[in-house]
Amino acid sequence: MTAQPQDFPAIPSTPEKNLRAIRAALVTPQDREAFDSGLKAVLDEVRVSLDLSVLNAFVHRWWISACDSAKDPEGRRQMHAEAEQITAGKQALRGKPWREVLVERGVEL
Repeated sequence: MTAQPQDFPAIPSTPEKNLRAIRAALVTPQDREAFDSGLKAVLDEVRVSLDLSVLNAFVHRWWISACDSAKDPEGRRQMHAEAEQITAGKQALRGKPWREVLVERGVEL
């Protein structure tokens, strides 16, 4: 008797906690644009203050978003679509706080 490979569902991997991996994991243009502009601002601040804690906080915050993108890319796209509708006044604000949603999805804060 020989062992047969089993079909297991793909398990999304957690991106590494570095800038390149985080940006690569972001699935929406909105996230990538916000990441790029935020990184520029943070690096400008680090150049002046010489305090890397600001960069560390930035990396951690975006790593959480990257983990969410890797785990549920369609949910991330839907979140941005709903946010655009709310901003445009086409939809009432509803749902759970984002921290609660991320915890439910298994993202450690």
